[in-house]
Amino acid sequence: MRNFETTEKQLSQVPAVQLLVTLGYEFISPSAAFRERQKRCSNVLLEGVLYEQLKKLNRIRYKGEEFLFSEENLQSAIQKLKNIKYDGLLKTNEAVYDLLTLGTALEQTIEGDSKSFTLNYIDWRHPGRNKFHVTVEYSVERSRSSETIRPDIVLFVNGIPFGVIECKSPQVEIDQAVSQSIRNQNDDHIPRLFVYSQLVMALNKNSARYATTGTAAKFWSQWREPGLNIDAASPKEPEWHTLERLVQESLLNRIELRSADNSQELSGNPLPQRLVTEQDIALYALCRPDRLLELTWKFTVFDGGTKKIARYQQYFVTKSALNRVKQFDITGCRKGGIIWHTQGSGKSLTMVMLARNLALDADISEPRIVLVTDRDDLDKQLGNTFIACGLDAHRATSGRNLLELVSENRAGIITTLIHKFDKAQALSKYKCDSPDIFILVDESHRTQFGSFSARMRQMFPRACYLGFTGTPLLKREKNNFRKFGALVEPHYSITQAVSDNAVVPLLYEGRHVEMTQNKAAVDLWFERHTQGLTPAQQADLKRKYARAEMLNKAEQVIYMRAFDISEHYRAHWQATGFKAQLVAPSKTTALKYHEFLGEIGFVTSGVVISPPDMREGYEETDEVTTDEVLKFWQKMMARYGSEDEYTKQLINQFKHGSEPEILIVVDKLLTGFDAPRNTVLYMCRTLREHNLLQAIARVNRVHANKDFGFIIDYVSILGELDKALTMYSAFEDFSEEDINGTLLSINSEVERLPERHADLWAIFKTIENANDEEAYEILLADMALREEFYERLSAFMKTLGIALSSEKFLDSTDETTISRYKTDLKRFVALRNSVKLRYAEAIDYRDYEPKIKKLLDTHIQAHEVIQINEPVNIFDDAAFGMVKEEQAVYGTMRSAASKADEIAHRTKKHIYEKMDEDPTFYEKFSHLIQQVIEAFRAQRISDLDYLHKAVDIRNKVIGKIHDGIPEQLAGNETAIAFYGILKSLLEEQNSTDDNDADTIIAEAATAIENIMAKHAKVHFWDDEDAQKQVVNEIDDYLYDDLKQARGIELSFEQIDEMIEKILQTAKHRSRQ
Repeated sequence: MRNFETTEKQLSQVPAVQLLVTLGYEFISPSAAFRERQKRCSNVLLEGVLYEQLKKLNRIRYKGEEFLFSEENLQSAIQKLKNIKYDGLLKTNEAVYDLLTLGTALEQTIEGDSKSFTLNYIDWRHPGRNKFHVTVEYSVERSRSSETIRPDIVLFVNGIPFGVIECKSPQVEIDQAVSQSIRNQNDDHIPRLFVYSQLVMALNKNSARYATTGTAAKFWSQWREPGLNIDAASPKEPEWHTLERLVQESLLNRIELRSADNSQELSGNPLPQRLVTEQDIALYALCRPDRLLELTWKFTVFDGGTKKIARYQQYFVTKSALNRVKQFDITGCRKGGIIWHTQGSGKSLTMVMLARNLALDADISEPRIVLVTDRDDLDKQLGNTFIACGLDAHRATSGRNLLELVSENRAGIITTLIHKFDKAQALSKYKCDSPDIFILVDESHRTQFGSFSARMRQMFPRACYLGFTGTPLLKREKNNFRKFGALVEPHYSITQAVSDNAVVPLLYEGRHVEMTQNKAAVDLWFERHTQGLTPAQQADLKRKYARAEMLNKAEQVIYMRAFDISEHYRAHWQATGFKAQLVAPSKTTALKYHEFLGEIGFVTSGVVISPPDMREGYEETDEVTTDEVLKFWQKMMARYGSEDEYTKQLINQFKHGSEPEILIVVDKLLTGFDAPRNTVLYMCRTLREHNLLQAIARVNRVHANKDFGFIIDYVSILGELDKALTMYSAFEDFSEEDINGTLLSINSEVERLPERHADLWAIFKTIENANDEEAYEILLADMALREEFYERLSAFMKTLGIALSSEKFLDSTDETTISRYKTDLKRFVALRNSVKLRYAEAIDYRDYEPKIKKLLDTHIQAHEVIQINEPVNIFDDAAFGMVKEEQAVYGTMRSAASKADEIAHRTKKHIYEKMDEDPTFYEKFSHLIQQVIEAFRAQRISDLDYLHKAVDIRNKVIGKIHDGIPEQLAGNETAIAFYGILKSLLEEQNSTDDNDADTIIAEAATAIENIMAKHAKVHFWDDEDAQKQVVNEIDDYLYDDLKQARGIELSFEQIDEMIEKILQTAKHRSRQ
């Protein structure tokens, strides 16, 4: 009988080295590697290999001839790399990275002419010319010590240590390997090795994580390679069969492993065959020579001193986009597209990586890249990201400056706001027909409508357009596909990001301020202050007063919410290092929240708003800037000197300081604002669609010890949240026919513009003096004629808006005509507003706004804040769906009994689906929910009791709330499931009356869970031998430990039944 290997050497390290050799690495034994290092553990370079490769790869080309670098220069290059000054791990690693990617300039005299020539350490464009080695147990001397540390596997490129891998056995958590790698990078361990490393990995045969030098544990990622999925149903992809063949070939590599000091001897034993593991997939995907070099050269960046390597979605979408832009359509333009990657998944860095790949691609000569955003803060952030990543981006400061940068070829990378194209085109009708201009448009769902976008396309008619969005397109936005070309796959949704731990899940909690009003006082106020209004106008004003947007601004409501927010933050987050954002409906209310939080005095807050003259957060056309906002702004300008400095300093304090704990915003910082410590979003303003998705993403960034982001909702956005999340299926409904239909409808609509313009003017054909505004207003005294005017104006306005977003219209229409259309529209809109007021169709709400606010502040009473629901994960369909059902998101309110029936039967269905994962737990609640249903049917409980009991059982089932479980099992769901099986079977047989029975059963459940974990592996349930080993070990444990040692009466039939149920449960749990 063969021994069953369980060591990391035989199950991880040896198979890894065997596969790496098959992938193209040459194995170098630890002793041979030691000799290459001049037998010094303080030297981490394989100097002999490096010398030979530098000599092979580099030639000086001078006057049509080739010359070798001198011996002196080759040695100088080695010493430059070897003796690089240590200035902290990341700074030194960045200096090494620059040397490796840029090479080093060395002076040499050729035929009497002394010049500088570049010597390269790596041939990045031709991977096959480099030399790849792999070794094991690579002893490296610790800093300030003679002790050594031995990483399990080290990968070398031209003698330079590029990759460091830690291996573990399958029964050891992969997090231990991650922790070990991070520890080894510390200054008091072996940073001298990691200053050269580009890839670090943690492996066991069932799991793999990767990162780069200096990466915190939270950001180590799993790579997902298309076509390589162990769990995928057959038939497998061609890539899978390639890897299968490589794995079988690797078994022929017999490798004798001996550490440099001969203290350990390892061997690779040839096996007849083995299955592909997760470890194999990771090594093949990340470490095959061409991929390793590509990830290092094109997909690694230093972002403000932090080194980052691409996640799989960034890599594959960049490759896909690069492949797409090399294709040309029938007009000779490169094909573009839309890249949809959810917020928080590194969209800005994807843009950086795409820009770098465009710049480095040999098939694209002298690309010029223009990065376009629609907001000043996003423009600055994107520009700063490029600069931080070492790319020279020039920010267009004005329309004129943009024109200079693009027309005079002053910059390879330009960042600009989209409205500057309009201003640039007004100065000059500049047009560039190059297909090698790449326009990367951030937040493309917002920027591609209206004349600004059309002006951009006028300036660059043959450019390649690539749109980036963090939120999916709405169906009404399908025109974006026409403008960009297609969706560039793979897209990356928020659910994928949560699954990959690229962002944290979000918990939703609804809270509500109970309000009452003094109805008599309100009615009296309306009677006195609206005597001059018609009944229709009075009703309109009352509707405005009663809307949630107005009630949200009542001072007592603001105060009660501020108090509740203060208490909530104190109870859960204060002194934890985590921060919060509060979203207010307007600048005035933002300042009120700030004032009240200050008065309450327990939580510090800051306010970031735009200048008073910018209409940020205005939800009503009549809102005006208040004195409070002006005073606040003047105070901020006096303190900080400028808007930029004010925003910058508050953001820095929020991100890096202890105060403010809560940042209050209106619109600003709801997009493009990354503060990983930001954990709680207090929603005091209703947002919808893209704006809501972008807002909640402010709290989904990954940070140490941050398990969730929290959305605390005070304004009942649950329905809007549900709609916004549902948008993620939007792309599935698009077809080519939809896009073509949209294009045809736009063209036909634009063709009707002259007709609609003429129809509008035809109403006023009887007026002799075209400038007599009074004549226009008197003519419109007729109600029927006014209605006709409104209708024709609306049609003209819609058609002109569509036309101005069409570059074809702008190209074919002279500026005089376009200007006339715009001027006429502005004039007729002003006329409409005037006649509406003149003929009492509308009210100038500005006259009533201050009075209504005072009315609300006086007569609206705010009471306690109630919690509508416990925090629930918005990505947990079952739990979130039940909260939506309770709050009637899907329709009108139903009776308590109707809701209880729905909840009870949903719970029964959930129990049925999950029964085999923990039979004892789910059987218990199956009986309970059935008893409640029957009690209601027999009229033993009321409708309300039925609802409360159904909700209570539902919450316990969804939350897996266990009663009477020993403390030692807390958090171990698998052991709890085994505990339930053992306990129920022992109680049925009355096998124990021991007072310590629960403790004994808990110990048994834990022991059995450990046995299962020890033998866990991929395809375990297809391996009968492995299952038999588990059965035998559990059988031995139950007989020896429970029956013999503990004296519990157990027959062989009972033991067999226990094992059968345990294996059934374990099998179902493995498929969760």
